[in-house]
Amino acid sequence: MHELGIVEDALEIAFEHARRVDAERIHRVTMRIGAISGVAPDALRFAFDVATRETMAEGSAFEVELVPVRCRCVECESEFAPDGLFYECPACRTLSADILAGREIELTSLEVS
Repeated sequence: MHELGIVEDALEIAFEHARRVDAERIHRVTMRIGAISGVAPDALRFAFDVATRETMAEGSAFEVELVPVRCRCVECESEFAPDGLFYECPACRTLSADILAGREIELTSLEVS
C-alpha cells in the first residue's frame, strides 16, 4: 500500500506549511489524483485517516479530486478523453501516447487555523 507513503509525504508538506503560518489545526486537505496515477482513492482516504491520528490534522476533511485522462493526438493534434484502454484518437484513429492529464498526484489546498 504505497498510498500511506503518498499521504505521509503530503502531510509533511501540510505540517510544514501550518508551522510556517503558526497554525494550530489543519481543517481540510485536498489532493488531485490522476486516473492512471496508480493510486487507489479509497486506500488513500484510509491511509489519511491512519496517518493523521494524534496530529494537528486528526479529524480534518480529506477531499480527493479525480483527474480523468486527457490525450493529444500525435497525428492531428486533437485533444480527447480516451474511451478505453487504448488511447485512440476519435478524429483520425491514431493511437496516441501523448498524455496531457491523468498522472497527477498533487496536494492542491489546505485549510488551517
